[in-house]
Amino acid sequence: MSVNPILLEVFKNRFSSIAEEMGVTLTHTAFSPNIKERRDLSCAVFDAKGDMIAQAAHIPVHLGSMPLSVKSAMAAMKKNGGFDKGDMVMLNDPFKGGTHLPDITLVAPVFANNNNTPAFFVANRAHHADVGGMASGSMPLSSSLFQEGLIIPPVKILQRGTLNTELMRLILNNVRTPAEREGDFSAQFMSNTIGVRRMRECIEKHGLETCTTYARKLMDYSERITRQAIIDIPDGEYEFEDFLDDDGLGTEDIRINLTLKISGDTARLDFSRCDDQVRGSVNAVRSITLSAVLYVFRALVARDIPTNAGCMRPIEVITRRGSIVDASFPAAVAGGNVETSQRIVDVILGALAQAMPDRIPAASQGTMNNVTIGDAHGMEGAPFAYYETLAGGMGASPKSPGESATHSHMTNTLNTPIEALEYAYPFRVGEYAIRRDTGGMGKHQGGDGMVREIELLSDCEITVLSERRTRGAFGVAGGQPGKPGLNILTRNDQPETLPGKFHRTLKKGDHIRIETPGGGGFGTPES
Repeated sequence: MSVNPILLEVFKNRFSSIAEEMGVTLTHTAFSPNIKERRDLSCAVFDAKGDMIAQAAHIPVHLGSMPLSVKSAMAAMKKNGGFDKGDMVMLNDPFKGGTHLPDITLVAPVFANNNNTPAFFVANRAHHADVGGMASGSMPLSSSLFQEGLIIPPVKILQRGTLNTELMRLILNNVRTPAEREGDFSAQFMSNTIGVRRMRECIEKHGLETCTTYARKLMDYSERITRQAIIDIPDGEYEFEDFLDDDGLGTEDIRINLTLKISGDTARLDFSRCDDQVRGSVNAVRSITLSAVLYVFRALVARDIPTNAGCMRPIEVITRRGSIVDASFPAAVAGGNVETSQRIVDVILGALAQAMPDRIPAASQGTMNNVTIGDAHGMEGAPFAYYETLAGGMGASPKSPGESATHSHMTNTLNTPIEALEYAYPFRVGEYAIRRDTGGMGKHQGGDGMVREIELLSDCEITVLSERRTRGAFGVAGGQPGKPGLNILTRNDQPETLPGKFHRTLKKGDHIRIETPGGGGFGTPES
């Protein structure tokens, strides 16, 4: 079939719009502030092989890894009778394409006409504010995956459109906020239902052969443009490394090392010299490393191409099993998704800055500043689980200063408004502001971090997983590093500086203050 360039553009936008509508549906029907306000969710469309065709502009750390979840679901169903119309498969296992346990993925098949095998798949992933485990919010200072929450292998939660009530009851009995979880699951069901409906409409309008052909050609197109972007990088071998502060359980200065080799239109990223996996939860599974690589190289492409499987075809990623960027089961991974993913991006950009100093920005804050607060007996006896990532400073670029108080790189969420926080949780927000003069100095200054201070109106527990508390985000081309972040607990007017990763029991009237890092500066500061 010959390819019509106009129709190729039509399909590019058609597939992407389906993923976007899935995201809007999930956002508007979710129960938790984490999904409906922060939009900690992602949606995408896949072909019959499980390769990503199109995604919505959602969370990079979700989307680069989601194809592995879809393929895990496909493999599991192949062993258990296959897919039927109306099925949905649920999973969150990080070692089967997931990221960490709070990120739960739902996969639904799309059938064409009377075919017995799926022609496409749609999937969404949402961060649930609690999935059990040893601490409220399921982001603990853990030493094993088993401490982090309920591990869900690929299993049918909907079979021919009928809910598996026993499985749902099992899940809800293992979380602290079952009503909220049930509401968010319902939103995920509806999101995939919309995706299946829109894909079937597309097939009915254009025909299955046309839809599959243009899906394949879109991946070929993305591959071709990505190769052109790699050609623009000077051939050579570039090495860079940076360090995680610690794992929260005693291991410090955890090295992430990259050797990047550019040869014509291909890139080879070798992470095999990274440190071994650690006892704490900052271990990243390989799917997270692949997500970070996809994010950076997609960002290098200036043209408006679909982000799909074709983008990764020119790129080889080498990791060593059992390392901090390719952890082995049952390593603790709650923080690897959110913290280590950011440092992997920093290292890739650091290597690229050697090759293209006129295009690559300084390091951004390099952390998501994860805060989870909860208690089974909170607001008048009602359980609650709060989770949020906090914005910080972006790195300055060759052309401009860094943005202040914004989410960067592997997170693409929004802030939770003060009104939503105080309505949903026993909190009073004391300060929410830009943390001035925290960006690194340079010809262009790094962006400033932010401050969020919360007064607790009931007894509860808190876990914080944060980075860049001992060393700031690095500058580029002579730019200075940004200021590290701070975590401060004030009790009875006595402030106490806490480490980057901690778990504490809080009392009513305590104040928790998170000051996020600034971004690195670019260029030598002008006198």
